[in-house]
Formats: sequence, structure tokens, C-alpha cells
Amino acid sequence: MSDSSPPTSPSTAPGNRLNPAVFHGSVAGILVFLIYAMVFTDHATAFFNAGLTWIGDTFGWYYMLAVVAYLVFVIAIGLSRYGRIRLGPDHSRPEFSLLSWSAMLFAAGLGGAILFFVVSEPLTHYLQPPVGEGSTDVARRHAVVQTFFHWGISGWGLYVLMGMALAYFSYRHRLPLAIRSTLYPLLGQRIYGPIGNAVDIAAVLATVFGIATALGIGVIQMNYGLTYLFGIPESTAAQAGLIILVVVMATLSVVSGVDRGIRLLSEFNLYLVAALILFVLFEGETLLGLNQLVQNIGDYTVQLIGMSFHTYAYSEGTGGWFSAWTVFFWGWWIAWAPFVGLFLARISRGRTIREFVAGALFIPLIFVMIMMSVFGNSGIGMVDAGLTELGEQALNTPQATIYTFLEQLPWVNLTATLVTLLSIVFFVTSADSGALVLSNFTYQLRDVNHDAPIPLRIFWSAIIGLITLALLMSGGLRTLQSAVVITALPFSVVIFLTMFSLLRSLRSEGNKAEARQMIAASQVAKGDWRERLERTLDASTRSGAEATLRHAIRPALDEFVTEMRARGHEARLDHEHPEGMDEACPTLRVTFPGAPEFVYGVRPLRMRPPSFLPADDDYYLRLDVHLSEGGIGQDLNGYTRQEVLHDVLNEYQRHLKFLTSQQDQLETLPGMAQQADTGEVVPPNA
Repeated sequence: MSDSSPPTSPSTAPGNRLNPAVFHGSVAGILVFLIYAMVFTDHATAFFNAGLTWIGDTFGWYYMLAVVAYLVFVIAIGLSRYGRIRLGPDHSRPEFSLLSWSAMLFAAGLGGAILFFVVSEPLTHYLQPPVGEGSTDVARRHAVVQTFFHWGISGWGLYVLMGMALAYFSYRHRLPLAIRSTLYPLLGQRIYGPIGNAVDIAAVLATVFGIATALGIGVIQMNYGLTYLFGIPESTAAQAGLIILVVVMATLSVVSGVDRGIRLLSEFNLYLVAALILFVLFEGETLLGLNQLVQNIGDYTVQLIGMSFHTYAYSEGTGGWFSAWTVFFWGWWIAWAPFVGLFLARISRGRTIREFVAGALFIPLIFVMIMMSVFGNSGIGMVDAGLTELGEQALNTPQATIYTFLEQLPWVNLTATLVTLLSIVFFVTSADSGALVLSNFTYQLRDVNHDAPIPLRIFWSAIIGLITLALLMSGGLRTLQSAVVITALPFSVVIFLTMFSLLRSLRSEGNKAEARQMIAASQVAKGDWRERLERTLDASTRSGAEATLRHAIRPALDEFVTEMRARGHEARLDHEHPEGMDEACPTLRVTFPGAPEFVYGVRPLRMRPPSFLPADDDYYLRLDVHLSEGGIGQDLNGYTRQEVLHDVLNEYQRHLKFLTSQQDQLETLPGMAQQADTGEVVPPNA
């Protein structure tokens, strides 16, 4: 039963604690890999490179089909009737504005690697295409489109799938914000055992090594920028200093939380990228650049389906290119899916599935297409004009290409400084969001709306930096890159299981909504209509709302509980004392063995009095009905005890109808773990 004590902080709330199995298992896995990669560097490099080649040759076809399946699934769910479901209770609304949300999508999902590839990849595909001659009109037209393919909607389908599943199960069904929760409809309570721990450990390792790999690439890029600007030599010492700088900034950002540190850095990042794109576009051949952008978008749209199934099976000598580029990118996206998916879930609470799918697929795609087209086409134009050095760098030293590219434009010192700053901010946003995700992966929170305590965030931020530094010093970064892509193969199976799990739960919820519609509300309008009018007008005041709560709602729910218990059912009434109210708000719960419980709660909502009603107060209270899936927008103000009882019975009948239609799936429904909006999931081992 709830009490009126003030809420505690996430780190001190009862029941919040470290998940020892996931935390210690993850740390042990990190140590084993580091020792192997640093002490036996040559052997590890040969082993993982051979594994990467074998995966590319053996499972390239599977990666292509898997990525298509993930994308088709999320689009189908977004367009279906399930698209109206919110990633959270029905009454929840987005926490972040569209601009802030878009900025965090872009910054966390792409990271600084886009600066590494924004000029070098289109040039590489232009000079050394997988099929046909390089440096031709055909190669020029296809180069940027191929880059769109590797960075576009296909990869984002992975992030959207994991983010949608995590947000749905955690914020709507109150399961822990962890990868294991996405498998609840398939595994049930076993997600709290060894299987769930193993899934989360794999997600932690993929996240740590994926971020460390990206940070290592970024450090090489940033070191070259400092060499270009200030003559600081490319060395291990300089890279170590950059890693420390990024980790310190990431720690400060993650300690300040998502709403301040991560959001502000992401918005700053977005403004810098937009300014740089506009500068390059207007300093070059602007009209040509716009024409190329439109044509690139058209080519990508037309060719997307064919490219998604293109395994180069009929092109001799392209297997190495296919493995090194497309398979590598798909493995990279899969490896990053746990990290980015959880972060997207964290920032998307309250949005509908349709809003989430559309925004997370197409907002980053728009950024990618504009940036890659403007920079890529401009770089190709420079090589065609005789700047052969830029093409050679794209093939051999890609970290240098963007600086050589900017040398051909005015104000190179300013733009090169902006690029270096941008690369730092990009990697800070990846590191801080990664530290936040890792701390949530390894900590058990009774309230999924909070984050793990600050010391744990600092720990993971430091671990990311130490791993990156250790591998750079030992020459093991390339080994880690191969290992990350190899780990994507088993995790791709987890993503498929997540698909089936999410679909099963959405179907159950859809059936529940249909059950509510099939049973019409009882007609309870009894008594004199003037009395009802008087009660309705009286309910527009705070005192009237509290009177309804005291004399109608609570007695009605008490009577319902008494009757249910007399008939042998397990029912109880919990109470919560909202701030500023004298009366407690009740929540009715009826428990069914092995099935989702029935929840009927009342929550106050402060509202400004409408101008068309006379009111002496500065606000009045709505008494909203909350079911297990959240608020349904129904106000009980002015109801009599009998009317409340009839309304409870209507909802109870709908719940029974839902349980009847789902009898064959009751043992694995996520509703078994869910509570009302103010409730919590309590794992068996908590």
C-alpha cells in the first residue's frame, strides 16, 4: 500500500541496487578480452580477422536478409493499428521537443564516425567501385547513393526496432529498461534468471566495445586535426590526452543527466553540422550541389530494394569489397543496436509508435543524405578537377580527407577548427549516452523513469576511456573492430526474437482494446437530471472534486473489493496521497493466477478552470481513471457511488473479455509484470 512519504532519489530508493550477475559478468568479459588483445596482440588480430572474413563469406547473405527483415517489420508496425499505441502509459506525452529529440537521435546514432567517412567513403566508391571502372560518370552517380545505403534507413531500422521494443516493454509495461525485457512474452519470469543475465551481459559487451572502437577511430581523427591546426604530432601521448579530455567531458555531461548535458551537447552538435553543411554548399557550386542532392535522393529511393538484396553473387572479385563494406556496416549497426536502441527508448517515452518509427527512421536519414551528398559530391568534384591527393588520402589515410577537402575552401583555419571541435563533441555525446546506457544495463531500478546513480555512470565513462587507451597503446584497436562485427552475428538472433516477442505483445494489447470496444458502456444515467447537472457544476471546484472522491469513489471501490472477496476473488485497494490534496486516491487491483491483474485507479489532474464555467479557484481537479495501460481520459467528477460502481464493472467486464480471448497466451503476457502508472516492477530476485 502506498504512503504519503516524499519520493526518494533513484540511487537511494528501496530496492534499487546493482545487478551483480550482469555487472561482474560484464567486467570479467572485458578483462578477458583486454588481456587477450593486449598480451597476444598478433594472435588475436589474426584470429579475429579470420573470423571476420569467414563471417563475410559465409553469412553475408544472412546479414542482408536480416537487415531487410528488421526494416520491413518496423515500417509495418508503424503503419499498422499498433502505431497509435504510446511508448508509455496512454496519458503520457513526449519529454523532449522535436528539435531536441532530433538532435539526440542524430548525435547518439551516428557519432563522430560520420566525419571520418563523409568525404572518404563517397570518394572510395567513386575511385574503386565494386563493379565497373572507377572515375566514370556511372561510378560518380553511384558513389554517393552507395554511401546513403550504408548510413541510411536500413541501419536505422535496427535502432528503431530495439528502441521501440525497449520503450514499449519498459515504459508501458514497467519491465526493467534492459534488453532482457524485450523477450518477456517468450521467456516469462525466466528473464530474471541466467538467460536474461546472459542477454544483458552480451549487450553490455557489445556496447562497451562498440563505443570504444568508435572512440578509437575518433581519436585518430581528432589527433590529425590537432596536427593540422597546431602541429601537435600524431602520437600515443596526444591520443591519450584526447581520450582523457573526451572522458572528462562525457562524465560531466552524463552526471548532469539527459535533459541538460546530453540534450544541450546534442543540440550544439546539430547547429555546428548545419552551419558546416551550409558553408560547403554555398561556397561551392550551389545549384549543381542542389541538383545532385535531388538526383541522389531519387536514385537511392529507386534503387533501395535492389541494393538491399545485392550480394554481388554474379560479380567475380567483389567478395572482399562486399565483406569489407556492406557486411562490415551491417555488423556495426547490429553491434550498436543495444546501445543506441536503449538510448532512443530513454529519450522517446510518451511518443506513439508511429511517431517514433517515422521520426527515428527519416529525421536522421534526411541529415545523412544532405551531409553525404554535399560533402561527397564536392569531394568528387575536387578530384575530377585535379586534386589527386584527396583521392589518395581517401584510399589510404581517410582521417585526413576532410581537412584536405576544407583546404580548398575559404577560411580553412576556422572550418578545420569547427570540424575538430565537432568531432570532439560527437564523441562526447556518444560516450556520455553510452555511459548512461551501460549504468542502466547493470543496475536494477524499481522505477524505470529514473537512471542509475551517478557513481556508476562515472565508472562506465572511465571504463570506456581506459579500454580505448589500452587498445590504442597495444595496437589492438583493429582487433576490437573485427570482434565487434563478429559479435553482431549471435546478437542478430536476439533481435529476431525481439521482433516475435514485440509482435506477440502488440497483438495481445490490440485484442484487449477490441475487447473494451465490444462491451458497450452501461447506461447509468439514473435519477433526476437536475441533480446530475448540479453535481457536474459542483465538480468544477477543488472542494467538489474532493467531495466526489470522499463520498462516491472511495466507498464504491471499497464496496467492490468487499463483494469480490466475498465471492472468493483476490482483490485489494491501495491508496496514494497526492501532494496538495487532503483525500487519498484509491487504486483497485483484482489479481488472477497466471494472468494480468485488473487495475482501476483514480489520479488527480490539475486543470485551469474553463472561462465558460464560474469558478472561484485558480484551478480545479480532474479525477481521471487509470487502467493498467494508463489514463483513458475519463473524468469521474460528479459521479455518484452507483455510477462509479457501474463504470468499474464495465471496465472489469472488458478485462475479462480480454483474458478470455487471450487464454492460450496468458502465461507469457507482459501484463503479468505490469502495474498501474505509479506502480513498479519487482523482479523475483529483488
